[in-house]
Amino acid sequence: MANRRCFQTATRYLQSIKSLTAFSQSLPPTSTHALHQSLTTKPSYHIYDNNFNNLYAQSARFTRHFSSRPTDSEDDDDDDDEEDYESGEEEEGELGSEDESANLSAEDKEKDAAEIGYTVIGPLQKSDRVFKPYEPVFAVVQIGSHQFKVSNGDTIYTERLKYCDVNDKLVLNKVLMLGSQTQTVIGRPVLPDASVHAVVEEHALDAKVIIFKKKRRKNYRRKNGHRQELTKLRITDIQGVEKPEKITPLKKEKKENPGKVAVGA
Repeated sequence: MANRRCFQTATRYLQSIKSLTAFSQSLPPTSTHALHQSLTTKPSYHIYDNNFNNLYAQSARFTRHFSSRPTDSEDDDDDDDEEDYESGEEEEGELGSEDESANLSAEDKEKDAAEIGYTVIGPLQKSDRVFKPYEPVFAVVQIGSHQFKVSNGDTIYTERLKYCDVNDKLVLNKVLMLGSQTQTVIGRPVLPDASVHAVVEEHALDAKVIIFKKKRRKNYRRKNGHRQELTKLRITDIQGVEKPEKITPLKKEKKENPGKVAVGA
């Protein structure tokens, strides 16, 4: 594995440093004048023949031996290299998609959002009163490749929506069906005059899903994790269907009970 190879190279490097320090300690201490003389004059190599032989013998112990037959550790290293390569490709693809989205114009972003099924109106202001009490109306909305049945005040989790931030107001345009207590309207496939208003509450990550692959007797194992990016939407209003009027119940007048009358004897 990659960690094992790093550990082996680090140990070899440390052992080589130890051998060099032992060789330097065996040399006699020199003053500045002697050091200047040693630099100006040619060194006498025959004095340290024994030290060089010892150093060569120590370095010869840590030579690398190659074999034509691959071992299990080498296979694991190859697998790790393949995983690193695959992950590198995925990262490059994600970075490329982010760069492309950053280079898009406002019109292109609106087209992409409309294809998914929503339109960004703008950020939510403090003066906006978008949250309303519950109404007995429902709608079936399509966002991307998923369909949701929603009512006023519901919250739904969709795949991460691009080009929108938290507290942005959205209009969901792909409404497939509307229903109330008095009528039901079905689109063919979409209702052109219907719309559902929502507010982006949060961008979050779903729970982790483990993807494990194995091929027996092939020394092949892959374990990856994935957390899907989600967007939390709060439904604020449904338009395009007749909403029942609120009927205020009539207050019943209390009947006054006549008082008891005394009967004379």
